[in-house]
Amino acid sequence: MIISLSGAPGSGKSTVAQLLAEKLGWQRYYMGRIWREMASKHGVDVMAYSKLNEGSPDKDKEVDEYQRELGKKEDNFVIEGRTSWHFIPHSFKMFLDVSPEEGAKRIFGALQHSNTRNEGNNLSTWQDVLASNKERVNSDNGRYLKYYGIDVTDMKNFDYYLDTTNLTPSQVFDEVYAKVQEMLDNKKI
Repeated sequence: MIISLSGAPGSGKSTVAQLLAEKLGWQRYYMGRIWREMASKHGVDVMAYSKLNEGSPDKDKEVDEYQRELGKKEDNFVIEGRTSWHFIPHSFKMFLDVSPEEGAKRIFGALQHSNTRNEGNNLSTWQDVLASNKERVNSDNGRYLKYYGIDVTDMKNFDYYLDTTNLTPSQVFDEVYAKVQEMLDNKKI
């Protein structure tokens, strides 16, 4: 079983993916980390790197081909990425949602504890994070539509949807894990 996890910024994707992989004893792949590493190698932050790639699909396709190959070669892993469901179509596709405001507040709170995701951006308020998220999501969604003809916000693409806006991290994990366990017990995947 391969679980692809996508969702809105601040919805809890990374936390759930990490906890789920640990609980199942599976490998976790995080496409955001790969994208950040690529941006860092080019000496820019993620937003600038996304903007640089709006005119050319080469870097996106590099990450996307990596995902496609993982889906062919491996099994029993969790992959977190906005397009993972598309490149691993036989995965169990999960989408975590959150209101844009709550997502921005969560990310801003995390930035207050660790500056690793700020990446040189001037994100001094949750409203700055909200604006940055909106810009990045628009850039990403535009590229995916242009390059692949896919809408990553269309819930018809997913097997499972959960709005995390009013849930704690442990409640989100419990709900996601219960669904995964149900799928494993019923061997539907």
